[in-house]
Amino acid sequence: MKIGLVGLGRMGAGMAERWRRAGHEVVGYDRNPDVRDVGSLQELVGRLEAPRLVWVMVPSGDPTEQTLRELAGRVARGDIVVDGGNSHYKDSVRHASELGERGVRFLDIGVSGGIWGLEVGFCLMAGGPRDAYDEIEPALAALAPQGGYAHVGPSGAGHFTKMVHNGIEYAMLQAYAEGFDLLQAASEFELDLHQVASLWNHGSVVRSWLLELAERAFEKDPALAGLEGYVEDSGEGRWTVLDAVERGVAADAIAHSLFARFTSRDDNAFAMRVIAALRNEFGGHAVKAT
Repeated sequence: MKIGLVGLGRMGAGMAERWRRAGHEVVGYDRNPDVRDVGSLQELVGRLEAPRLVWVMVPSGDPTEQTLRELAGRVARGDIVVDGGNSHYKDSVRHASELGERGVRFLDIGVSGGIWGLEVGFCLMAGGPRDAYDEIEPALAALAPQGGYAHVGPSGAGHFTKMVHNGIEYAMLQAYAEGFDLLQAASEFELDLHQVASLWNHGSVVRSWLLELAERAFEKDPALAGLEGYVEDSGEGRWTVLDAVERGVAADAIAHSLFARFTSRDDNAFAMRVIAALRNEFGGHAVKAT
């Protein structure tokens, strides 16, 4: 297949390489002139034959809105446009409707795999018209490991599934973080966190790829001394919690993991100071002055 790819960053570049290794032709556009094949979206669309496949891998929000708006005026009826970024699923439902009015088929495809996707493959969660999904399936198969791609539902379903996926990821990361924090606090045992992570990855019920990455990190630096405890959130954790509130679904662990990220951004978080003050007031517990 011939694929037009918009966005050649960490994820996009790995996807382009996997496609090329599988024999597909990729025409890439990026704002960075050092990595792109064409200098504009107009040129990218012009290099593709109908029915075209244009896959967008740019940040959610305004970058995606602007890219899809420009593409809408350049692609033609019967073409397929894919948003593989982390867009909000409600935006994807709207994009499908707007492009559908022009006869353009839109797929929202959640992509998981990060920088490791080039080596091990990407997990793909697709929403939108089934005929468009079937048409681009060879491109999906080239990106994913066996069993790693699926049509999960109508427009919006792909990005909704990816949103919840990322919410679960938040909670898993938080659980590992709290567990290893407790292990390192037990100084009397002088535990080797790299050894424990490696041990748990062999037969333990908590083994996972994330734990394998923890094992790698502790091997490099057992104390993680070179890192600052500041954790950003991509936005999808917030969306997951807000959606859970709207639907009346209890998502306690995901919500806690999101709020813990907020707390991580202030070494002397006000909320933590409030707790210390209240404990001192009602129980006379010791407090530390700054």
